[in-house]
Amino acid sequence: MLDFTPVATTIVDKLAAIVGKENVSTGESELDLHSHDQSFHEPHRAEVIVWANNAQEVADVLKLAHNKHIPVTPWGVGSSLEGNPIPIHGGILLSLRNMNHVIDVHADDFQVTVQPGKPYKDMNKDLSKHGLFFPPDPGANATIGGMLANNAAGIRTVKYGASKDNVLALQVALADGRLIRTGSRSIKQSAGYNLTQVFVGSEGTLGIITEATLKLSPVPEYSSTMIAAFETVEVAIEAVVLIKGSGVDVAALEFLDTPASQTLASRGLDIEPSPTLLMEVHNAHAESQEADVATVREICDELDAASFIAIVDHTQAQAIWHARHQAYETLIRAFPDMKFHVMDVAVPLSKYPEIVAFARQEIANAGTMAFLIGHAGDGNIHVTIPWKDADSLAKVKAMNSAIVHKALALDGTATGEHGVGIGKAPYMPDEHGTGLDVMRQLKNMLDPHGILNPGKIFPAD
Repeated sequence: MLDFTPVATTIVDKLAAIVGKENVSTGESELDLHSHDQSFHEPHRAEVIVWANNAQEVADVLKLAHNKHIPVTPWGVGSSLEGNPIPIHGGILLSLRNMNHVIDVHADDFQVTVQPGKPYKDMNKDLSKHGLFFPPDPGANATIGGMLANNAAGIRTVKYGASKDNVLALQVALADGRLIRTGSRSIKQSAGYNLTQVFVGSEGTLGIITEATLKLSPVPEYSSTMIAAFETVEVAIEAVVLIKGSGVDVAALEFLDTPASQTLASRGLDIEPSPTLLMEVHNAHAESQEADVATVREICDELDAASFIAIVDHTQAQAIWHARHQAYETLIRAFPDMKFHVMDVAVPLSKYPEIVAFARQEIANAGTMAFLIGHAGDGNIHVTIPWKDADSLAKVKAMNSAIVHKALALDGTATGEHGVGIGKAPYMPDEHGTGLDVMRQLKNMLDPHGILNPGKIFPAD
């Protein structure tokens, strides 16, 4: 049982001395605003909100909290979906919003050094003048710190990898106030333990990222978006496997079932209301681009796709991907009297047809409405289910449990990109076994008082 100290007025005064009085708040509206993310998980208030301005301030806040046994929950913009930044034990909510600067662009090395509060879409706008971009694309304008803490991924993972694959070095504030650096700007690194990857995906439970050096990619010279509609889900998923096996290095390969495509079509997106694949290919040469599009078209034609459209107009393509990114918000607007639970599992690509079929059967058995939207190219599926009351939420949670356990049985994972947070913590023993004990040992070593984002990743005792 964690034993934390309440935040007394004297502590608030000490926090104000570290970050400035204007960067500390115990106001009702601020506490409410930072009490929840975009998930269905129950809100919890912190006792005080602190906005840090630099790495040393983060370290000093942590040192104070460590000495006084006060929990600290880091906060980006609250766009997560598993309760990852909800301060369920109160204490200090440490916002990194003010640490939002690009420190240096190493254009010749295809790298950028950035603070954790920088939203990634804003960063990519800054980088575009250098002809570079940070490829992981979770959709929402998440902060870099939040993306790294959750190992966010998104639509381009199939080609460029997740956040963990695009980070070289970090500065991290530890629970006791030490500031450490991990990794280097060298692409090749083989010097000791890979501490960078220890902190990526740790959801602020081991330390708080205060600076990151990221790998960048050139903005592609040629980009084509393709939309293929199919008669059945089974054929659409077969196309996913064939396209991945064709040698085409797709940058995005997204799956929408009929309810999902119908909802997006009702909001003005020109797609068929049927099982649909949204695809994108990037190339440096026109000939390679044309060959890739032709290969994908041939596969879809062989599977008797109901329609196939290749789009090269940048504005039109942007509108399509914007609609895909806004799918969750579109569902919320389409069903304003409902709440939504977004499931997030991933399996090996060869098992993708099986997990999709299982999810559809669970939906049919429950007799409920649901929407399947997935990053099919990397085996990630999101099952989005509306609910309204305690009974329907209980049914959704039972479906979630069944789908998670099926993913684990298929050598997959309980979460492909949303992180563990609160919602997936109960499944960690099943996924990791005794490996979870090693994670606990690491947590206890780096955070002996358990102040860093308590209640996340590890199931409640």
